[in-house]
Amino acid sequence: MKVYFLGTGTSQGIPVIGSNHPVCLSKNPKDKRLRVSVWVSWDNFSLIIDCGPDFRQQMLASKCPQVDAILYTHEHADHTAGLDDIRPFNFKQGNIPVYAHERVLNNLKRRFDYVFETENKYPGAPTVTPIEVKNNDPFVLGVKEITPINVMHGSLQVFGYRIESFAYLTDVKTIDDQELDKLKNLDVLVINALREEHHNTHFNLQEALDFIALVKPKKAFLTHISYHLGFHDEVQNKLPESVYLAYDNLEINL
Repeated sequence: MKVYFLGTGTSQGIPVIGSNHPVCLSKNPKDKRLRVSVWVSWDNFSLIIDCGPDFRQQMLASKCPQVDAILYTHEHADHTAGLDDIRPFNFKQGNIPVYAHERVLNNLKRRFDYVFETENKYPGAPTVTPIEVKNNDPFVLGVKEITPINVMHGSLQVFGYRIESFAYLTDVKTIDDQELDKLKNLDVLVINALREEHHNTHFNLQEALDFIALVKPKKAFLTHISYHLGFHDEVQNKLPESVYLAYDNLEINL
């Protein structure tokens, strides 16, 4: 199974428009971060977790040849605003299943009503099959079981996902103890770490490191990163063993 980091930035991306912060001016490509998303693939199956506003650019950079399913974590624009750009995959493949909490599907239907239209649908509009994700109700994609992980983004429910020994969690601030049982014996955990300072709805760096120490994956990768966290290379040098700062276009194999 391959995991390709399409984007590792927070909601504004890095560089932030109009910012003169040193990280935003960095020449290091690892300091340039599109909105957070991953592409997970195995055999002939390919899925995307979150489809944000940089989706088209990410697909071109990664050379992703197909999208068999899209899994949404939650409805915020940095995770969903690229839905219209799935059209080229529709033209090649037909309908694409989109998996999300019922609340998120309803949000998408309001914002992208023309995508979900069943009568007098505009020719060339994206076509999707909405499928509700429920907590404690795993589902199968491409012969692999997907386990939803229920977490909280401040007061907003968010789904993370586990696929075999890989788990992807973003926009986490708190998680109930019963959900931790779903994160045992991981080879790779991806978890958000926004910055060093406290944030009301996201793990900061120390909270993410404490969570990694609790879950004990073999390796952990930090994502959903703000420029406030600092320069990639400097942050990486401070991290514990087997904890890595993810960056755009990083590819790992499990």
